[in-house]
Amino acid sequence: MCLVVFAWQAHPEYRLILAGNRDEAHHRPTQDAHWWPDNESILAGRDLQAGGTWLAVGKTGRFATVTNFREGQTGRAGRKSRGALVTEFVANSESAEVYESAVANDEYAGFSLLISDGETMSYLSNCDDLEAKLDPGIYGLSNASLDTPWPKVVRARSGLESLIDSDGINETELMRLLADRTTASVDDVQAGDLPFEIARALTAPFIVAPDYGTRSSSTVLWGKDGVIEFCERRFDPSGKTTGESRFRFQVE
Repeated sequence: MCLVVFAWQAHPEYRLILAGNRDEAHHRPTQDAHWWPDNESILAGRDLQAGGTWLAVGKTGRFATVTNFREGQTGRAGRKSRGALVTEFVANSESAEVYESAVANDEYAGFSLLISDGETMSYLSNCDDLEAKLDPGIYGLSNASLDTPWPKVVRARSGLESLIDSDGINETELMRLLADRTTASVDDVQAGDLPFEIARALTAPFIVAPDYGTRSSSTVLWGKDGVIEFCERRFDPSGKTTGESRFRFQVE
């Protein structure tokens, strides 16, 4: 994922409300969201290049998502796929705390990881010192530390807060929030080592570009009754919808 906003234990009806965009090279081979035949406990899309995924939910009520950390480090090339962090957690049964302690941070390029075993939601990263069990609240994550106030994170998190305050939580409204193509103002763009126009395009919650952009939007509504509703909407390089998948299941 490249943008995730979520409310953890911050709504009377939902344990987790999540909306996220996956930004990726358009040529990278990907499978649509499905129950994996080689591990039927995992519901997720699949990166066919590295074999992992960016977001997954499980039949037993486990959840994980990962974002790449934008970093100037080159010494981590050739490390394990960060998508394996997601599938390894969702496919297993150990607590979030046990899993966190077992992650070998130096085996991966920069990542930020969210994991939930149903009882807790935890954040960990190999690029900052924050490793925390999250309190109930509303959070935003992109390609930096949790709640780093990048313009698109601030916009999307504010949008989620407004939906919760107005009792407007549903799949349609969450997808509308993710479809925001507004870029930051020129003064707010920090290009770093990127060309300015590319850096500015990346400030939008939904990115449209010929080679790299938003490939899919996902929503998760995890009710306190144990029902999980998951939707994935997919897009072509022009930002046009190419397909959609919905799933609803009761946690075992």
